[in-house]
Parts: sequence; structure tokens; C-alpha cells
Amino acid sequence: MSEKTRQIDSLLEIMAALRDPEKGCPWDIEQTFKTISAYTIEEAYEVADAIERMDMHDLKDELGDLLFQVVFHAHMAEEQGEFNFDDVARAISEKLVRRHPHVFGDEVAGSHEELHRAWEQHKKNERQAKEQKHKSVLDGIASTMPALRWSSKLQKRAAHHGFDWEDVAPVFDKLQEEIGELKAEIVHENNQERIADELGDILFACVNLSRHLDVNPEQALRDSNLKFISRFNVVEQLLQQDDRLMDVCSVEELEAYWQKSKTILKND
Repeated sequence: MSEKTRQIDSLLEIMAALRDPEKGCPWDIEQTFKTISAYTIEEAYEVADAIERMDMHDLKDELGDLLFQVVFHAHMAEEQGEFNFDDVARAISEKLVRRHPHVFGDEVAGSHEELHRAWEQHKKNERQAKEQKHKSVLDGIASTMPALRWSSKLQKRAAHHGFDWEDVAPVFDKLQEEIGELKAEIVHENNQERIADELGDILFACVNLSRHLDVNPEQALRDSNLKFISRFNVVEQLLQQDDRLMDVCSVEELEAYWQKSKTILKND
């Protein structure tokens, strides 16, 4: 038995002990798929955060936490006689082999675009093989993923079936159109529902624009968040140097500090 196999077996045994009805951990025993799902999502975000910080020690730990979530779900499924961890590993192995015939079969790898089209076609074939209730081309895209990611996946799936503009120009026009509709709704009182609806359309159009520009919207927003944090931290430092409090500064004064922070970071 290899060291890798021993470590997996050890983790599975630990999970079984935690869920043991008589000697296990009371908290682990009372968990269900639904109660654990939030932790699964949280652990995935913590993996992404470790990668963002390029902290390999944390990444190792967070990947372990995420792996434990997989083991937890698989063990609960095994308790119900549905499937076990081996079934999960087997299913993903078979899927990867099936979707990479240019690696594990006789097909020849083409360009990046050709590989992407082939990948989407394999996924389409797999969806068609399943007996889905509604049989929409948008079926199977999880609505629980982050909204930007969900929008991107929906649009890519629709575009794969021809529901898309041919270039980026009409996407800009659509974005301007949605901004105009939001402005038209803002002038009305007690209109928060319509305002939220139009703002959602703007965000959806922004995701569409990012897709046409080959930019990951989730990553782009994360990068902007990090940039905001960096600039805000410099503003706080500058205020401290001037013995000023942010709360009593005017908007114009804060804007001046903000512009200064951008210059400082740009020159670093």
C-alpha cells in the first residue's frame, strides 16, 4: 500500500470515527448535507484566499479542509446507501478521461479554441445522456455559485448554442442602454424594486462585456477589491501622518488623499 493510499484510508477512518453513533463527536453526528454545504463553500473560498496571498502553507491546510468536506459528504451518502468516496473518485476519473480524448485517446489536440469547443461538446453530450426534467440548455448550472460566476456560466452556455453577439460593440450599446434605464427609474419615488432590477441588468451586462473581452469577472472584481484595500490603507496612513480623522474630513479632502494614495502606489 502506498503512502498516499494510507493517508486517504486514515482520513476515511477518522471520518467514520467522528460519525460513529455511539463514540463519535456529537456535532459531526448531527450534521446533514444541508448543514455542511455552507462550510464546503466557505472552505473553497479560503482555498482561493490562500492562492490570492500565495501562502503555500495556508494553501496546504485549506486544501486539506476542502478535502475533508468531500470526505464528509461522501461518508454521509455512504450511510444512506447512495455512494461512497471511492465512487466519487471513480466518477471524476472517468469524466476526466472521457473529456480528454486527446490525452487518453486517439484524438489530436488542436488549438485552445478547438479544445474548448470539444470540452463543451463533451459536457453537452453528458447532459443529453441524463434524463433531465426540463431539458433546457441552461440546466445543470448551479444557482448557488457566486452571482458573477453564475452569470458568466449562463452566458457561456447560451453563447455555445448561438445565443450571443458576434463582437463587443453591441455589448457596449447594451450596457449603455441598461444604464439609461436605471437612470429613468431613479427619478421615481418608492421605486426600489425597479431600481434593483435595473441595477441587476447592468451587472449582468458587465459580465457579458467581460466575457467578450476574455476577462474573468470574478477575478477582475477581486483584483479591484484588493486595489481598493491597498489605496484605502495608504489614505489611512496619510491621515495619521497629518494627524487627521477621516470622519471629519470633507469629501474633497478625502478625494485629494485618495488621488495621492494612487500616485504613491503607482510609484512604488
